[in-house]
Amino acid sequence: MTETTAHGRGPRTDVPPENACPIAPVVDIVFSRWTTPILWALHEYGRQRFVEVERRIATITPKVLTQRLRQLERDGLVHRTYHAEVPPRVEYEITELGRSLAPLFATLAEWSPNLERVEEARRAYDARDGGGGRAG
Repeated sequence: MTETTAHGRGPRTDVPPENACPIAPVVDIVFSRWTTPILWALHEYGRQRFVEVERRIATITPKVLTQRLRQLERDGLVHRTYHAEVPPRVEYEITELGRSLAPLFATLAEWSPNLERVEEARRAYDARDGGGGRAG
């Protein structure tokens, strides 16, 4: 979809490419590979230790979970609490900023029944296309 001027004549040239889609930075933050399941787990189940988050997202590796939690903390979406105990205890919880994404996630959850229709469309496309890719 190409943006056009207010007069509808041709593509806009006053919008830098990085600003062409104003939601792109939000999508980059919120919908990166593991961010959504981590935020969902922290929102749904509250404060959790690392191992608890790891168990809830069974397919994530400890290394990736650590990286994503650090990035979410940096982004202000997750708060990390270190307890100087023996052994040390670290807990993670979603912040108010992270909780502000709840309506977005609720809307996506409401849309999820449409996934069946997406699968139907894919099957129909693959049957029509013979399962192979075709040049655009």
